[in-house]
Amino acid sequence: MPTIREPRYRKIAYQIAQKIADNEYTVGSKLHARSTLSATFGVSSETARKAISLLADLQIVKPIHGSGVEILSRQKAKTFLNQAQETSDIQTTHAEINQLINNQKSELKSLESSLAKLFDQTQRVQQHNPLSPYELTLTHDSPKIGQSIGELSLWHSTGATLVALLHNEELIISPGPYAVIEKGDTLYFVGNETVAQTVQNFIYS
Repeated sequence: MPTIREPRYRKIAYQIAQKIADNEYTVGSKLHARSTLSATFGVSSETARKAISLLADLQIVKPIHGSGVEILSRQKAKTFLNQAQETSDIQTTHAEINQLINNQKSELKSLESSLAKLFDQTQRVQQHNPLSPYELTLTHDSPKIGQSIGELSLWHSTGATLVALLHNEELIISPGPYAVIEKGDTLYFVGNETVAQTVQNFIYS
């Protein structure tokens, strides 16, 4: 969000209004000519003129031709300052909200980057660990249930290599061709990234 900058003349108007509110410039008294005001506040006479015009529009002061600037209202000077402070508070809150949003976007971008990195690392781990087994629990009826490992010809049919069989809570490593699969058994096998779906389709086809 771009920074909102107050015009120089408004800042001078605030300073004059503050002096009025603090009773440093009393109601009924007169300020010096604009040229003197410009020297007092270190600004050009045009900037001083704009500041006085702003205060005059708000009936805080009254320029008197050839006689300086008369102070009209301390209360209106306070109101002007209060409104300016409220506006400043709104702008500050707006800037804080925008900063929080930007921080959140940055954090989400960082999280997205971390997730992408994790996914990439996971893919590489899987590629470098092809023997990490898939598993399939035989929870449904299938025409393959009751057949032996040899009869299934799992590798020839699916490209999967059966490495273990969990039967009645007993894990059988490298089951031989005579081991029979039954409903409730869990098959552990290895293969490429599509082999899990291929084995499931083969068992339940």
